[in-house]
Amino acid sequence: MRWFSRLIAPLVFFIAYGLFRSSIQQKSRKKHTFVMKLFRFAADNGHKKALSVYGHLLHFRGEGEQNRIQGGIYLQQAAEKGDAKAQYQMGKIYEEGFEHYFQPDQSKALRFYTSAAEQGHQLAIKRVIEVYRDGELGQVSDVTESEKWQSKLPAM
Repeated sequence: MRWFSRLIAPLVFFIAYGLFRSSIQQKSRKKHTFVMKLFRFAADNGHKKALSVYGHLLHFRGEGEQNRIQGGIYLQQAAEKGDAKAQYQMGKIYEEGFEHYFQPDQSKALRFYTSAAEQGHQLAIKRVIEVYRDGELGQVSDVTESEKWQSKLPAM
């Protein structure tokens, strides 16, 4: 039965995301609860985008420390699956630390920022530029490395 759940997880996420973005019953508590259950189902069955979206909602908009920690765990799973947005968020979480669960870790923060930047995530690229330009996150100032990342930003 687990294989079936994994098989339908993308469809469940698609439905959840459509409902989430829909203006129909926008302020409805029932709709919110239902959509969150759909996101959780898809996330618990390993859907990368569901892990990212559900994790983001729990960590940044969730009520209570436990929900926020659980959101971070979902984000970390999405980041490890290669989701650039989740990688950037995990970089921030590890840079600043969160509660007792995510201790500040400069090397993990830089690894997540770099992974997101390599996929073209704009904010991650900007953060990596700052890291090498200013010598942050345990790195020494490296103008060459900073310029390398600067060249990856699209021209404005």
